Amino acid sequence: MIKLILILVIFPIAIAAQEMTPIQTDRPDQTETPAIVPKGMFQMENGFSYEQVNANASSLVTPSSLIKFGVNDHFEFRLILEFVSEKEFGIKTSGLSPVWVGFKTRLAEEKGIIPLTSFIAHLSVPDLASTEFKTDYYAPEFRFTMQHTLTDKVSLGYNLGAEWNGETPEPTFIYTLTTGISLSQKTGCYIELYGFAPQKDKSDHRCDAGFTHLLSDDMMVDVSGGVGLTENAPDYYAAVGFSFRL
Repeated sequence: MIKLILILVIFPIAIAAQEMTPIQTDRPDQTETPAIVPKGMFQMENGFSYEQVNANASSLVTPSSLIKFGVNDHFEFRLILEFVSEKEFGIKTSGLSPVWVGFKTRLAEEKGIIPLTSFIAHLSVPDLASTEFKTDYYAPEFRFTMQHTLTDKVSLGYNLGAEWNGETPEPTFIYTLTTGISLSQKTGCYIELYGFAPQKDKSDHRCDAGFTHLLSDDMMVDVSGGVGLTENAPDYYAAVGFSFRL
């Protein structure tokens, strides 16, 4: 009887462990993954980045943290925290950017020409920020994130969406396009094109590339960097990150 109970308890756990895929993250590229954090699991994606905006301005994020919790196979809660240090013409400003709260939900499974598709939405809370970074209004952002499996080692991902800055009613439209390449069972790389198109201003376009490495099925490190392609885009950025799930 005891053996039967042990089999009934342990066997489903073992099967679930075997079916658990390695951690999938929204970093380090700008293209968010359609993957959902497994039910009941906590995931944290941390990054440290430096951006040279132009000759007179730079930005340091130490860190940026995306916190996720899997509710079920089709839904996850999300929380974004960023501590930013900006420097412009020698004047430095540091503090917490408005906190973003949101969710991701699965819309469609990959089937033929239909990509694996999810929808992400966030809302920034102006009062949950340092005084220097508070905005006048709540600011939403959303994006559809899609992914095609091209081969066993290559995938194509892309996002379409829009965001608001909390100061003006005009949106900024977003696009991303990335190619993910598996170099081994633990190491991958990507090359990406992305950009921002404000409703009342010129678009800026950028590109970046990076590497990811699995330390285990539940831990990953990454390194990435990018440059601006248009005159109004930032000069360059560099970033490193560490992600884990429990």
